[in-house]
Order: sequence, then C-alpha cells, then structure tokens
Amino acid sequence: MSTFAVTYTFSADPDEVNQIRPTHRVWLGEQFAAGVLLASGPMVDRPAALLIFRADSIEELNALLDQDPYEQAGVIGERTIEEWNPVFGPFSS
Repeated sequence: MSTFAVTYTFSADPDEVNQIRPTHRVWLGEQFAAGVLLASGPMVDRPAALLIFRADSIEELNALLDQDPYEQAGVIGERTIEEWNPVFGPFSS
C-alpha cells in the first residue's frame, strides 16, 4: 500500500463548509476505523485541509474521496493527491 497526502482547498463560504463538517467527520471516522485514513485536519491560516491516506492506487483513493460529503456537496474547489514517502515518524514503514 502507498501513502498519499491529500489537500482540500475550499471554495464555498465557511458557513456552508461548517454545515457539512459533522457529516464529513463521521465519514472520516469510518475511514479511520477502516485503517485507510491515517490523519486529517484543517489548516490554521487558510480555508484548506490536509488528509493522509493509505491506498493501493491513486485511482482507488480518488474513487473513495468522491464519496466524501464535502466532495458531494461541492464545497471543495481543488483537491490534490500526491504519493508521499514518509521516512520518519508514525506513518513510515
């Protein structure tokens, strides 16, 4: 399995993002319980979030991320996925 860093940049009004956040976090909790999501959280100084996932391929991860309530609600303006090679720390192999 590969590790991927995912960045969401929000295009919607913060109030709209806040309304969807509880459903989004339930979905994230399911991914964490399944061992797919390793970490996630909002950026402090800009309307964005960082998520760390494990997946067999970028295509598999894209399909999973399409199920995120944020994606389905259309509040994400840009989603980037980059394969990441953590050398040190809890996500290294």
